[in-house]
Amino acid sequence: MMIIANEKFTAQKDRRKKIRVVIQIVVLLTVLAFCIAALFTLKAYHPYTSQNANVSGDKGFIALAYFGVERNGNQNLIGVGRLQEHLQALKDLGYVTVTQEDILNYYQKGKDLPEKSLFLIFEDGRRDTAIFSQKVLEDLNFKATMLTYPEKFERKDTKFLMPGELKELEKSTFWEMGTNGYRLEFINVFDRYDNYLGELDPLKHARVAPYLGRKYNHYLMDYIRDEYGIPKESYNRMKQRISYDYEAVKESYTKSIGYVPGMYILMHSNTGSFGNNDEVSAVNETWIKELFKMNFNREGFSFNQRNSSLYDLSRMQPQAYWYTNHLLMRIKYDINQDLEFVKGDLEKQKAWELIKGASEFQEETIILTSLPKDKGLLRLKNSDFKDLKLSVRMKGNKLGLQKIYLRADESLNRFLSVYILNNILYVTEKNSNAEKELFKLSLDKHDGKERQSISEDKKAAEMRELETFIVYADSAETAKIYAERLKDKNMENTLSVTDGAEEYISDVSVHAKGDRMLSLSLKENRMSIMIDGKDAAIDLPVSESRSGSVYLETAWGGYGWSQRNLADDVYDGVFEKLMITENTGSDTEKNLFDSRLQGFDAFKFKARQLWESLINWFIVKL
Repeated sequence: MMIIANEKFTAQKDRRKKIRVVIQIVVLLTVLAFCIAALFTLKAYHPYTSQNANVSGDKGFIALAYFGVERNGNQNLIGVGRLQEHLQALKDLGYVTVTQEDILNYYQKGKDLPEKSLFLIFEDGRRDTAIFSQKVLEDLNFKATMLTYPEKFERKDTKFLMPGELKELEKSTFWEMGTNGYRLEFINVFDRYDNYLGELDPLKHARVAPYLGRKYNHYLMDYIRDEYGIPKESYNRMKQRISYDYEAVKESYTKSIGYVPGMYILMHSNTGSFGNNDEVSAVNETWIKELFKMNFNREGFSFNQRNSSLYDLSRMQPQAYWYTNHLLMRIKYDINQDLEFVKGDLEKQKAWELIKGASEFQEETIILTSLPKDKGLLRLKNSDFKDLKLSVRMKGNKLGLQKIYLRADESLNRFLSVYILNNILYVTEKNSNAEKELFKLSLDKHDGKERQSISEDKKAAEMRELETFIVYADSAETAKIYAERLKDKNMENTLSVTDGAEEYISDVSVHAKGDRMLSLSLKENRMSIMIDGKDAAIDLPVSESRSGSVYLETAWGGYGWSQRNLADDVYDGVFEKLMITENTGSDTEKNLFDSRLQGFDAFKFKARQLWESLINWFIVKL
């Protein structure tokens, strides 16, 4: 009997193993199918038809240029999901992509473009851009121009597309070629303390970037100058240097892909001409008009019409952190036409009244996009609350305003408010008079971030620069000289903040991500606040004790530190998992509002996140 029982147990165990193996194989095959679909071209591009033709006069075209695409996205490269959202919204609005030939025909032959025309660009020629954007282009039947630096061909840098791959992209029909010029290099570079660093290639630049100011230029935009701004080269030497880059462009592309791309972007060229100096501009202009059929000479605005020059076109560079309505808001004010913003979950939106800006509701998140140089404002309907507890995760960027109004009247002449502006926490109140500040706290200080003096930061900058010059020195003798300077610099004494030295307060970058968990308790005339689970304000006295509504507000935070997109004056406030309950002190306090997913919806959301993580893992490992 024992033998029979063991045999029966073994058989059951083997069956379970087989079932488990079959399930694992099915899951792996399913994931593999998704990965193949995500990575391989299976369709062909179809140009726009006469049905898209412009029937209401010249509406021009918009041009968007993305730096690059990554599976999940980072500070500079947009995630494939966000890119899909951006371009799907434009597709839903009726936009079709136009080609370089379409634009040439528009300017040179007077041929009309479709009423809603998009010229789509991806800069820098990254391999991951081609991999992850390809399926988006296929799904939407969009065509794009891929820009490259041919210097990368010579160096065989594996992060960037090589000529053979560019030819394959063209064969897919979803791509055509353009160029950013021969190379990306910087001249006349100073750090934020006006230390002259000279000329930097991208690797050197990346190492010292945290300490740079706004004083530097692209290689083709000016004379190479010394620390006093005096040219270090003659006119003829400048002309030879700049001409060499254009000659290298012509030679490299002709040799590698058989022709010079017709579209060019002159980097850092928002000057009104083709350089920061008239003589430099003239050299650039001669070569640009000889080699290329069109040039995007400006950045910041997307809209182009016939009154533009083919050699002075403008593009907008959407940033990786822009939500869809951010992009649409910028386009709306560029083209000066109404367009429909994305709304997301319409059921969730019913709980709110949109007063200003644009709002999108995604699963557990409310994205409130401001108007340019203005605000976005939402009111929670039926929210006549007095004593309450509130928690929310604020995920908008550090530079900008994310504000919560409590006990507010309809006209916002009476309220309490808690907000984060440019990484500083504020509490204010208003009673018909001016808004009064009750509390202020630097969130860097709240985090316990080490305070540095200006002299300490300056020393750190100079040490980083010397370290960089050692790594990239052109000889052992030069490296030794820099090493001696670094040794002396390291021995320098600097005064700290505790010694009485002035504190270094860093500028907030427009790209700096924010992520703060805010919890507050408001009862009668007292308020307590926690940030990221740590007390920020305890029993703060407030005078406004009447009940009122809850509002959310967002606003642009002013020009932050950024070398690009300085014209961006729109802000996305991101309020995740907003929950409001009564504050009665009882064991069963009433839930007043909750944006969190519940039940099966929460399960589906988490399952989808796990599935995406699994797909991401396989794609990265393939």
